[in-house]
Order: sequence, then C-alpha cells, then structure tokens
Amino acid sequence: MLVRSSPLRRSPPARALIFAGALAGGICVVVVLLTLTGRPPAEEAAAQRFVAAWSQGDFAAMHAELTPDDQRAIPLREFTNRYRAAATTATATAFGHGEVAGPEDGIVSVPMTVTTRVFGTLRAPLRLTFSGDGDDRRLAWSPSMVFPGLAAGERLRRSTQMPRRADILARNGAPLARGQDRTSPIPDVADSIVGELGPPPTERVAHLRALGYPDDARVGLSGLERVFEERVAGTPGGALRAGDRTLARTEPRPATAVRSSIDPAVQRAADLARGGRVGGVAAVRPRTGEILALSGIAFSGLQPPGSTFKIITLAAVLQHGLARVNSRYPVETKTVLEGVELENANGESCGGTLRQTFAHSCNSVFAPLGARLGPERLVKTAEQFGFNKDIGIPGAATSTIPPAREIGDDLAVGSTAIGQGRVQATALQMAWVAATIAGRGRRPRLTLERGLTPQRTQVVPARIARVVGSMMEAVVRDGTGGAAAISDVRVAGKTGTAELRDTSTPDCTPSPDPAAAPCPAPEPDDPTDTSAWFAAYAPAGAPRVAVGVLLVEAGAGGDTAAPVAQEVLRAGLKATR
Repeated sequence: MLVRSSPLRRSPPARALIFAGALAGGICVVVVLLTLTGRPPAEEAAAQRFVAAWSQGDFAAMHAELTPDDQRAIPLREFTNRYRAAATTATATAFGHGEVAGPEDGIVSVPMTVTTRVFGTLRAPLRLTFSGDGDDRRLAWSPSMVFPGLAAGERLRRSTQMPRRADILARNGAPLARGQDRTSPIPDVADSIVGELGPPPTERVAHLRALGYPDDARVGLSGLERVFEERVAGTPGGALRAGDRTLARTEPRPATAVRSSIDPAVQRAADLARGGRVGGVAAVRPRTGEILALSGIAFSGLQPPGSTFKIITLAAVLQHGLARVNSRYPVETKTVLEGVELENANGESCGGTLRQTFAHSCNSVFAPLGARLGPERLVKTAEQFGFNKDIGIPGAATSTIPPAREIGDDLAVGSTAIGQGRVQATALQMAWVAATIAGRGRRPRLTLERGLTPQRTQVVPARIARVVGSMMEAVVRDGTGGAAAISDVRVAGKTGTAELRDTSTPDCTPSPDPAAAPCPAPEPDDPTDTSAWFAAYAPAGAPRVAVGVLLVEAGAGGDTAAPVAQEVLRAGLKATR
C-alpha cells in the first residue's frame, strides 16, 4: 500500500520511511510514510529573503545572506555603495520581484522589475548562485548581482542627453527665460529674478545624476532657474547598457513652460525701491501664498529681524492671556533683566497701553513680556509662523529660532522676543508672517508658481490675528511706521531695527576729582550699526499683498525700510485689483 500527498509548490523531495512486517496469513505489507516539510529548499528561501530585502532597500539584510567569505570580501559599506551606484546609473526608483524559481544547474532565477525615471520599466531575471551544504547554503556573491539582467563580466553604464530647456514665464505670461539662450523681452525684470545656469554644484551632483542628468549638464544655480530646475529641465533620454548590450533606450522629452507667480510690475518696484542696497524685498499674496516679487537676498539672506519679530511675540502674549490691548505699562527708557539693561531704540521714553507700546516698539515692555511668556511658548509660536521650517522653495534659507532649552535665562528670552539674540530671518519669512496675520491667522503655503490650489494652515486663532492686525495698523497710523502710509488705504505694518553691534551707552558717573578722566561723550549714531526691517500688508480690511523688507546696515526700519515697503505695496495693490 502506498500513501502519497499532492505536491506542494517549491517543496523538497519527500523523505520516505519504509517499514516491513509479517502479518497473519503470510502476507507481507510495505508501508511507505512520506514526511513533507512544506518548506522551500535553502537556496530558494535565501533568494526570497534577498530580493524581498532589495525591494525594501535593506542592504544590511541582503548582505547577511552572503557566504561568510563574501561578507568579508565585500564589507557592508562597499556592498551598499555598489547597489546604490547601480540604481543611480539606471535612475531606478523601485525594485520588484516575482516568484522564485527552483535551482537549475545550481542557479536560482528570480524575475525582477525595475522602475526607472528615464528608461521606463525594465524586466530581467536575477541569477543567484550558492555555496555551502544543506541548510547552510548561502549566496555566493558576484558583481553581476548588482542589477537584474547583468551577465558575468558586464558593467552597467549609461549615456544620456538633456532635452531643450522649457521657458519660464511671468505671471502675465511674458517670457522671463526663453529658449536655449534664456532671453526675455523684459530684461530688467528677468535679470533680477531668473538666475544663472552652470555646472552642477558638488552638493547636487549625486541627486541630479540619479535623475538621469549627464555629468556635463547645465543646471539652474540661482533664482527661478534653480527653483524650477526639475520642472523646466525635462526628462533626459539615452541608453542604458550592460557591457556592449543595450538594455533600454529612450528619447529626451522636453517639459512644458512654467508660469511663475512673479509679477513684472511688482518685481520692478521692489528692485527700484531697494535701489541696489544690500538687502531683500519680498511681496506675497496672503490668500494664495503666491510670491509676487523677490528682490536681492529676499529669500536667502538671514539677519536678526529686530522688532518685526514682536508681531509673533504679541500674538503669543495675547493668545496666552498675559496682556490685553489696553493693559498699561510705565513710561521708561529701558528695562532690566537678569541685572542687565535693555534700552529702547535711541534711549527713548516709552510706555502706555499695550497698543501704544507696540506702535512705538517699546523694548522696555516687550522684552519682559517675552520673559514672562517663556521660551517654550515663544518658540512654539514662532514655529507656527514658519520658523525652523523648510519654506518649500529650493535655495531658500530657513529662518531659525533656537530650541527653547538652548535659549537661556530671562535676558536671553527677552532679547529673543524683540528679535535679537540668535533669531535669524529672511525678508520672505517676515512677509510670510505678515501674510499670516493678514489671512486671519492662516499661514499660506508659499509658492513661486501661479495657479496652484491654495493651502492654508490655521496657526493662531482668527480673533488673535484680528487684534494683532489692528495694532499693526496703529504702527503705521500713529507709531514708528508712518512712512509706509498710503492715502486712502489702510496699511498694517511693523518696523524693526536690529542691532548688529552694541549701541548702548556705557554708564558713567562724573567724578568730582578734576584730575579724573571725564565721561566719554556719546558717539554719534552710525546707521551701519543696525539693519532696517519692515513687515506689512494692505488693505487692512481685505488684504491683497504682504511685504517684507530688509536693508542691511541701513539704520532704522521706520526711516529706510518703511518707504521701500510703501512703494512695493502700491505696486502690489495695482497688480492685484
């Protein structure tokens, strides 16, 4: 009598145990018992683990399947680098695998699929060899195993070419960079915003090579060319080869033109108002987050934002109930934190209601309020307004505030609350802050592309944003920002004068001794000691444009940055009618 079981896929040969015995009547019965393990052979199991790990990018798990000798011969770092290099050459984005086939002539074959950016979807077998005995059989590694379809002695290589670069258009459709020569009928605007092309910077070579760029490609290094690089470059074409064999071939595919959000009139106004001074000017539509203008170092230059940061401090103070609009504060020229004096700008006397102290930018009020607020709440609010966040635009600098645990004592927190200490911001960041207040506390996603679906995130309650906005109106109407006022338009803004060097006057008590050295005379104001800032939006009732202005080593924000903001706001209001 023979007892059989239906075969299992990839099962090893059954082990037969034969028992013989004599039964009554002299009949001899042979019973064959088959024990089936239900497990694939060691080679197939190892192959399955290897390709499964590959599809997950787990190179350590792949390496663990090699024989001990191969693990020593090709250490994990080198093993990983070889697989990554092959994937980069093929522009691979994903690896998949099919059913593992049983060993044939000592080789396990696995059908694999490789998804690539340039060469489409490739299908080829991966052939694996093994070494060892029984359950100890392991993969015997060879260089042909770095990519499916490679034969012994073949090396994966490619040759690629870029298509014609697509045009970059202004908001109104006018070409800013057209054709291979990147020409424009409005060169004054294009020259200030388009940027340059050149060889890939070292830090971008690996990324661009993985996209299929040839090593001699010209890429966007700055401006819109950098921002839209992967949108206007198109898809490279060429050939992928294994030794002398061609595995795949494609043609370069050009991209379509990209319409930017840059408005020529607003960009021209920002450039003219900045007047060649070192600094940056940014203009943003609060509702959509579309950037209308970027002049100078508007999205790359980091500086202490000075009192424009008080917009954030004020929002946090109101949200946490530490003060009200009509809370009152004594008139003082300075405050003392941790035994150190913090002066108002130019030692001015300052006080009154919270609204008045914000309008006149009283450090003597806002530094202590920042200390009461504490570093955790201050940092959290700043981050809600976009600090410490990738702004989402290639090449843009990230505005930063230190972690709460690293800020320090009350003096350091108070200094941070008035935009000094180690806070760093760009003009675009402060335009973003103004746009968030203009949007009733909703921070828009910033974009340089026209027509994207707006995305906004509520970061402070609308009621808080409305109060902050009304107090920013008081800055322009009654306070330090009067130079930004526009007839018949409600403008909301905030000045900032960021110290770059210590401008405080040392204490000195005159000595009655005629022979003693006299107190030094106060040094005249030096505009290069401070950077000028202004952040604003208009019209206050229905905001259409927000701006951020930074002029490095240019004096007080109300004197030099506010007039620049006024010109850009005017242009922005005309452009967004």
